[in-house]
Amino acid sequence: MKNMKELMSKLFFLFVFIACLPTRMAHISEFDEVWQLRAANAKVEAERAYNPNPHNLTNNFNEHVRKTLEGVNSTRRYLVKHNGPCLATNPIDRCWRCRPDWAQNRKRLADCVLGFGHKTTGGKDGKYYIVTDHTDNDMINPKPGTLRHAVIQPEPLWIIFRGPMVIRLSEELIMTSDKTIDGRGAHVHIVGGAGFTLQFIKNIIIHGIHIHDIKQGSGGMIRDSVDHYGFRTMSDGDGVSLFGATNVWLDHLSMRNCYDGLIDAIQASTAVTISNCHFTKHNEVMLFGASDSYTQDKIMQITIAFNHFGQGLVQRMPRCRHGFFHVVNNDYTNWLMYAVGGSRHPTIVSQGNRFIAPPNLFAKEVTKREYSPESEWKNWQWTSENDLMMNGAFFVESGDLTKKGSYAQRDMITAKSGSYVTRLTRFSGVLRCIENIPC
Repeated sequence: MKNMKELMSKLFFLFVFIACLPTRMAHISEFDEVWQLRAANAKVEAERAYNPNPHNLTNNFNEHVRKTLEGVNSTRRYLVKHNGPCLATNPIDRCWRCRPDWAQNRKRLADCVLGFGHKTTGGKDGKYYIVTDHTDNDMINPKPGTLRHAVIQPEPLWIIFRGPMVIRLSEELIMTSDKTIDGRGAHVHIVGGAGFTLQFIKNIIIHGIHIHDIKQGSGGMIRDSVDHYGFRTMSDGDGVSLFGATNVWLDHLSMRNCYDGLIDAIQASTAVTISNCHFTKHNEVMLFGASDSYTQDKIMQITIAFNHFGQGLVQRMPRCRHGFFHVVNNDYTNWLMYAVGGSRHPTIVSQGNRFIAPPNLFAKEVTKREYSPESEWKNWQWTSENDLMMNGAFFVESGDLTKKGSYAQRDMITAKSGSYVTRLTRFSGVLRCIENIPC
């Protein structure tokens, strides 16, 4: 009997270990020395990027917004397509959008990021790489001129496209560090295949791309750098997956209908900004932290700003664990279940968003605490400041509310009230950019 109990105990721990492997190794069949080194380096980069005083960064962000919005106020969403002079309606866009020379000076974009990802430069220090071939047929020896060939190169690169492209990725696109994927002026769709994988890498910008109808990859032998490839298991089907990634900026993406999440960030990914994106037609939109037990996600710091959460969305905008999340000046015009949720004591600072609740009387609450009694979640720091609540929407705050606003200075909070959101997010999603004309 004793031996049987010991055997059952060993089998239990073996089962738990096997169950944890996909999370720990993220579809890497063999966690060899190359991946071990990448994981170790990623941990160092995450610790280096972590901001021990995140509220100070929100101050800086709010100051940029205040300067952009002086003298402007509107609660009505702009429904008519703008055909007049360039209007840069938030501080990130104002940095680059209204310059007619944007195509000749593409790398100026890298100077414009705000929020926790503000140190991201992508491929600014590298050469341009022009994608000329939309195919994705060889996972081990990608053809030069393809997007897969571009993203595995060892040096920093600013990747652009020769013209309009519809790219169906046969398997997940595994990137290396110090890359910018810049779709401005090319009308690029990543559709019908796998999505982007940012695993144990740093310093990535993805801008101006349509990402939709993403499927799971079946796995197999896939090259992940010029000098390494290995066997991968089935991918999740996320649009963009961050796994131990640091200094990432996702900007002006249009995303919908992916197999799993639109954007997932797990395994201590940090120093991330998601801005100016348009999200539609999806269930579980964003997952930040995949496991209640993975406490290393406390290092996670993410800014979600100037995005439009639009038609056909259900939940997780985002769903957070452990870390610090600044949700600022987004427009939530649709959800079916809830907008912002989480578990395991995340800090969520919601400032100047607009929340329009659905008609369902049981879905008016913006927030959702999962798998935790009120006796536990009442201590989580979730605050709402100058959010605009419409159609019966309400945000359940928690934590020490005497600290609320303690990191705001002067009139910054007023200047970024939810009443400004329709202007700030007016040009969310992929922009229509033509050379020698402001975007």
